[in-house]
Amino acid sequence: MSKYKYYFRKPKSEIVKDILKALALSGAIYIAASSPYFVWNLQRNIKQWKKYNKKKFYNTFYQLRKKGYINIKKVRHQIYISLTSEGKKKAGRLQIDALRINRPKNWDGKWRVVIFDISQLKKFYREALRGKLKELGFYLLQKSVWVHAFDCRDEIEVLKEFFGLNAEEIKLIIAEEIPNDELLKKFFKID
Repeated sequence: MSKYKYYFRKPKSEIVKDILKALALSGAIYIAASSPYFVWNLQRNIKQWKKYNKKKFYNTFYQLRKKGYINIKKVRHQIYISLTSEGKKKAGRLQIDALRINRPKNWDGKWRVVIFDISQLKKFYREALRGKLKELGFYLLQKSVWVHAFDCRDEIEVLKEFFGLNAEEIKLIIAEEIPNDELLKKFFKID
C-alpha cells in the first residue's frame, strides 16, 4: 500500500488530533476570506493537513466547530480560527495522552525524582497525576515521590501546566544518587 493511499484512510481521530494540535500550538490561524472554500484553502496552506482527503478534512473541521471546539470569526477580509476553552481542554487531553518518555541509548546516571503535595481540594488532579506518572513508567518510591531514570523535564512541565499545578505543588529534582538503588536499576533495566 502506498503512503498516498494510507493518508486517505487515516481515521478521523488523527485528523482531529492534527487540527487541534496545530491550533493549540499557533494560538489562532487566520486566512484571507476571499473564497467560500476557505477550509480547503486552509488545508492547502498548512503542511501537516495536506495529507488528508479534502471532504473528510472539511467534515471534520465543521464537526469540531459544531461540537464547540473551535471558533471561526470573520473580521473584514480575514477569517480567524481559534480554539474555544472546550477545544483547549480537548487539545490538552490529546497532548497528555501522547506523552512518552524516551529511553536514551546510555543512561546518564541521574535519577529524576518527582515530588508533589496537592491539596485535598484538587484530589481528582492528584489521582490523575499519579495514574499518568505510573503510565509513563515512573517508579513509586514512597507516597507522592516518584522516580524515573530518564530525562522527563518536558513531560513534567506539560503535566504541571495541564493540571494547573504551581511550583509549590509539584517539583522535579535531579539526583545523582539514591541510597539502595538496586531495585530502581532493576526496574528500569539499567547498569
